[in-house]
Amino acid sequence: MQSPQADDPRVSTYALRDDGTIPNNARLPLLVYLAAVQLPDDDPPSGFEQLFRANGWGAAWRNGVYPFHHYHAEAHEVLGVASGSVTVLFGGEGGVTLTANPGDVVVIPAGVGHKRVAMSGDLCVVGAYPRGQTPDMRREGREERLYALGAVPRVALPVADPVHGPDGPLTELWGL
Repeated sequence: MQSPQADDPRVSTYALRDDGTIPNNARLPLLVYLAAVQLPDDDPPSGFEQLFRANGWGAAWRNGVYPFHHYHAEAHEVLGVASGSVTVLFGGEGGVTLTANPGDVVVIPAGVGHKRVAMSGDLCVVGAYPRGQTPDMRREGREERLYALGAVPRVALPVADPVHGPDGPLTELWGL
């Protein structure tokens, strides 16, 4: 499932297919950027907030990751770990489990399930969405999945990579 990009070895992609419960995203891979951001010492979350906003990803929030499978059928999401660490299961029970640490960023395409399975330290995650997108909360279930199968393909692509801007890896990997 993992395929590191030759031009940026810190970016990995994960193709997560519909598992019959979580729709995931057949077209767009999950992107993981390791040690992507040098955070300020005085207010680490603000480093992500400023960076994401500058690259067209707004509506930022500070919190963690829910401990149950959920996904967004109407928005893509970026998560930046500001402190602590978090282990997340992406793609449903048959998906991939990844641990993110301070400075790491995960870009989650619409429809891709995610669930916190562990955390350590004083966890603080900053999340954001492409300009013009509002996240909806979807959980496992037949009706939710049927709705998502129609909605996910209609979610607009972002105008820029949330970390590297208009010329970042997302633009190539997601076909912008």
